[in-house]
Amino acid sequence: MRSDVSPVANATIFYVEAAREPYEDAILSVDSIRWYEITPIDENSFYVYICQETRTEDRTWREAYTELDLVVLPPVIYDADATFEMTLVGAGEDLRTLIERLPPSIDVTIRSIGTFDRRHETVATDCTERQFEALQAAVAIGYYDVPRQGTLNDVAHALDCAESTASDLLRKAESAVMKRLVTRYTHES
Repeated sequence: MRSDVSPVANATIFYVEAAREPYEDAILSVDSIRWYEITPIDENSFYVYICQETRTEDRTWREAYTELDLVVLPPVIYDADATFEMTLVGAGEDLRTLIERLPPSIDVTIRSIGTFDRRHETVATDCTERQFEALQAAVAIGYYDVPRQGTLNDVAHALDCAESTASDLLRKAESAVMKRLVTRYTHES
C-alpha cells in the first residue's frame, strides 16, 4: 500500500476505454486528486490508479449507504459527461431508503426493479460499451451477413477508429459472447 493514501483520501483503480491525453487532462483539472498513475493496456485502453481527497459529495454519497444491506455489482460505468451507471442489489426497503437519503444534487434514474438473478443477464453484459458499439456497427453494415456485405474497414469507419482497433473490439466482443453462450447452454443441458 502506498504511504501517501490517508484516511481522508480514496484510492481507486479504473479500467478506461478512451483517448489517453484528454482523459489525463481531465484528471489534472480536478483539484481533489492527490496523485494518479496510468498503465497502458493497448492504444485505446488503460488502467488509472488514482487517489482523491474525500469531498463532501463523496461523503454524502457514502453516508446514504450507511447501515443499509446493499451490494454494488461491478462494473460501475462512468461516462464522459460525469454520469455513472451501477447495479444495486438489496431489499426494496433499503433501496427506497437509499434514494430518500440522496441529496437533490444527485440525479437518479432507475432503469429496472425486479428479482435479481445474474444467470439471466444477456450476453451483451459481458461486453464493454465500446465492444457492443462495434458489434452494433458490424451488424448494421452487414459484416455478419452471409455472404458478408460489410468489411472490417467499414466497421472501423463507422466507429471512427483504426481497422486494427475495430478488429480488436470485435474479437474481444465475439469472445465474450461466445464464451457466455457456450457456458450458459453447457450448464443448462
